[in-house]
Amino acid sequence: MAAIQDSAYVKLCAQLASRLSISLASARRQVDQAAAREGKRDLEGRRAMAQSMLAALESDDEGSADRLTSLLSSSEGDGNFILED
Repeated sequence: MAAIQDSAYVKLCAQLASRLSISLASARRQVDQAAAREGKRDLEGRRAMAQSMLAALESDDEGSADRLTSLLSSSEGDGNFILED
């Protein structure tokens, strides 16, 4: 018989899967492997690992928006440059 799933842990993994555009099973596997690397094999440790992975993605999203804005802004003198004839 399958083990009962912790709803908070599954919800965190589902959010991680949604952010990374991967399956729920793959997200859970990534969290489990990262937690095992740090020696956290209990449910609380896995939940904390999933939360830290989500926080890292959120902070990376904020930085990528700033990078995209800087890449899309035109340089001085390039505002009227046309690629096509």
